[in-house]
Amino acid sequence: MDHTALLFLELGSVIVVLAVMARVALRFGLSPIPFYLLGGLAFGIGGVIPLVTSEEFINTGAEIGVILLLVMLGLEYSADELLGGMRTSAKAGLLDLALNFTPGYAGGLLLGFGAIGSLFMGGVTYISSSGVVAKLLGDLGWTANRETPVVLSILVFEDLAMAVFLPILGAVAVGGTILAATSSIVAALAAVATILIVASRHGDRLSRMALSSSDEVNLLTVLGITLLVAGAAEQIHVSAAVGAFLVGIGVSGEAAHRARGLLSPLRDLFAAVFFVFFGLSIDPRRLPSVALVILALAAITTATKLASGWWAARDAGIGPRGRRRAGAALVARGEFSIVIAGLGVSAGVSDDLGAIAAGYILVMATTGPILARVVGRSSVP
Repeated sequence: MDHTALLFLELGSVIVVLAVMARVALRFGLSPIPFYLLGGLAFGIGGVIPLVTSEEFINTGAEIGVILLLVMLGLEYSADELLGGMRTSAKAGLLDLALNFTPGYAGGLLLGFGAIGSLFMGGVTYISSSGVVAKLLGDLGWTANRETPVVLSILVFEDLAMAVFLPILGAVAVGGTILAATSSIVAALAAVATILIVASRHGDRLSRMALSSSDEVNLLTVLGITLLVAGAAEQIHVSAAVGAFLVGIGVSGEAAHRARGLLSPLRDLFAAVFFVFFGLSIDPRRLPSVALVILALAAITTATKLASGWWAARDAGIGPRGRRRAGAALVARGEFSIVIAGLGVSAGVSDDLGAIAAGYILVMATTGPILARVVGRSSVP
């Protein structure tokens, strides 16, 4: 069959399946995220109908999906709100790190990964999925809730921690030293600080300059700048997601309002592709041998994320319902965990690391949205 025809047939099939799954999810009042992940399993290696031609395109689409999710979330807040939240959430961020890195690190030691190899497993269990959480907040209508800035500040703390952590792990993965990553770490933190300061002082003026009467011009401007900043951020070892989020907070006023309307359809499409790609990366035939490890880590780190969110929301003066919602929103793991696991596999940590991480992420990315839905419906005060 012609390559182009096969590409279109595969992509069309994937999108139609996603539409059906989204319809089923809406019918039962659930987030479609777990259904998208299961769709990815069906089309991935060892699935019912493995993709032949379109996986590379879906991979690229998944990366764009994360970027769009984060820029849309950034559009909800100003730089001043973010900086204030970061200052007030430093304690919560450090507690989140201690509670959620430790189980993975300890598990890696018990599995024989060694002290260095266990750093990768700790990273997998530590960081929440910014992509899943951003989609979840929108699906459940929680973006305007009092606890959402608390959740957001913890996510940013985690992403900034990754700006330090990923270069170190990358150096380890290629056989380098931690000192060799120092320049990358300094550049990453300097870039983040610069963007935050510029957005805080000049965001309104820059937004007015970029705003046009044409929706077409506005869409191309915001999307182009977002991709450029995301690419530059990735180049200096700050995640593309952090770069996209910073663009979002840099846009304010009328420009932010119009950008949200223009980007929403693109976000919905590419976010669905992002979650499918998670499923594509998992070979279901390898999961049974590590199922007990996956379930143990999932149970422990669900509890630790709930504790992190509860404590942070309580410290911000939020009531019990908001505390439960904050904890549940943080449970899902995703894109950063995949990146960290990939570095560990390339470093030769263990053949089991990839399978454990893949299964763990599938469980957590499924459990997180379902738990959040249940908590959101709870009538307990």
